[in-house]
Amino acid sequence: MPSFENLNAQSNDEYRIARIQYRGGGDWYNDPSALTNLIRFARQNMPVSLSENYDDVALGSRDLHRYPFAFLTGHGNIVVNQSEAVNVREYVDNGGFLYVDDDYGLDPYIREVFKTIFPDDELIELPHNHPIYNQVFEFSDGLPKIHEHDGKAPRGYGIFRNGRLAVYYTYETNLADGWAFDVHDNPEQLRKASLEMGVNLLFYAFMSER
Repeated sequence: MPSFENLNAQSNDEYRIARIQYRGGGDWYNDPSALTNLIRFARQNMPVSLSENYDDVALGSRDLHRYPFAFLTGHGNIVVNQSEAVNVREYVDNGGFLYVDDDYGLDPYIREVFKTIFPDDELIELPHNHPIYNQVFEFSDGLPKIHEHDGKAPRGYGIFRNGRLAVYYTYETNLADGWAFDVHDNPEQLRKASLEMGVNLLFYAFMSER
């Protein structure tokens, strides 16, 4: 089990997660109920103590290092300066896990951001037998397709640091819209699948030896 000695956001032995604030004009703040709903579902379906609240944390803030799991999403532009890039790189190298969900429109910008933050690391598509797809719930066919967008197949990518999956990026699935079921009218089956995959991400970040 990984040590979170540098990730001290937990209180009373509870994990706490962060939502990333970023610059550039993209709507990092959209669907604020998404994480709330995911946390509620995870607390009922995951054998890990998780705080019922999350915190908004700026990309360049050292407070980021207090959280074992950080979530970033949006529809539009994101820009990262060198100070922010160093902060995120140190965050994942210290044991943090960054999950990024393209909310349709983020993709061309976030790929450039990845190159800025991790210039020597490749964004690799994960095979469907990767452990992230079978933590608490089984997804033998990989990611569920929550929103159609362009009708492309859902894709899950990773960036590995020192042999560890440190960044996970989902494209053409939009898991977070499934979590925001009080906003988006997704069928119950898709809502459930998105929440279950979200639990897998949390459990993997918290517990996997990776």
